[in-house]
Amino acid sequence: MKDISLFTSESVTEGHPDKICDQISDALLDELLRQDPDARVAIETFITTGIVVVGGEVSTTGFVDVQKVARQVLREIGYTKAEYGIDWAAAGVLVSLHEQSADIKRGVGRGQILGAGDQGIMFGYACRETAEFMPLPIMLAHRLAKRLAEVRKTKRLKYLRPDGKTQVSVEYHNGQPVRLNNVVIAAQHDRLVSLTKLRADILAQVIKPVCGKMFDARTKVFINGTGRFIIGGPQADTGLTGRKIMVDTYGGRARHGGGCFSGKDPSKVDRSGAYAARYIAKNIVAAGLAGECDIQLAYVIGRPAPVSIAVNTFNTSSLSADNLVKIIRRHFPLTPSAIIKQLKLRRPIYRATATYGHFGWPGPAWEKLDKVTVLKKYLSRPV
Repeated sequence: MKDISLFTSESVTEGHPDKICDQISDALLDELLRQDPDARVAIETFITTGIVVVGGEVSTTGFVDVQKVARQVLREIGYTKAEYGIDWAAAGVLVSLHEQSADIKRGVGRGQILGAGDQGIMFGYACRETAEFMPLPIMLAHRLAKRLAEVRKTKRLKYLRPDGKTQVSVEYHNGQPVRLNNVVIAAQHDRLVSLTKLRADILAQVIKPVCGKMFDARTKVFINGTGRFIIGGPQADTGLTGRKIMVDTYGGRARHGGGCFSGKDPSKVDRSGAYAARYIAKNIVAAGLAGECDIQLAYVIGRPAPVSIAVNTFNTSSLSADNLVKIIRRHFPLTPSAIIKQLKLRRPIYRATATYGHFGWPGPAWEKLDKVTVLKKYLSRPV
């Protein structure tokens, strides 16, 4: 008898209000790290009709023109007309930045040994559902969102506007993904396009090319469910850094510690610890030590080493959780300094992570499989 279940994940386009804020926060972080790799940064952005507010804590030898960077991000996304609710050239940009708290600074320190920038728990996850070792629902949702932006920017569907959301429900048989049960698209558009044309175009040029064989005759499609989506972006919904943490990670399939990533330099373990946990989980699964792996790291402010490490392989490993923790301690960076060095996190690389997920894409060091060879040895020898 088949065990049939559904799992749903969503993504958003780069023009979604929350994602605008993530991109501005990370673009500012990148500019500061470009000038000062040791910059301490915790920046958050708020956006609504016609206005951007940037606030937070920064300690650096560099300087960033906040207004210039915020406007550049808006322009690159496509907010180039006042009718969109915010225009890159005319938007108000308010700034309130101050230095990092001295109480935090004394706990983190500088140099080769860094204490964690805060207490907290971070999770990393990997599975065998896709070539990227990511859950299929979130990867499909991301690809649909990226495709929406692509057909808009190339003017293939020139009536589209920057805001948009995607959602997919994948049908699993005995734990294996077999088909798409439904696809949901919300695509902002101008006043001239008919709903009939928009739905036909999105189906033909976005959904079918992305979903391929997973899309079948029984897949249900929902495009702009209210019948129109003209008012969007910051005009329709305020945005804030860090409000799309499930979009940023595993689409709800795996746990999340609660802290967001964007706008934070890597001394903040909310970011570096989560990247390290993904790096560990992905290499464990790729090496064949488990078919699915969830890693939890926990830190306390001012101390380098994690206070705990937990592993869950969902009964897909022949190794005990205790043995896997021993392997992790032996082969993976776990202190903030070691994580930053191993994953090369003091570089201006973060704007690229602020859309379509931080995991599953080629390029970042935390996606590398450079520990697989050494880990495979534990398939045939004791820990």
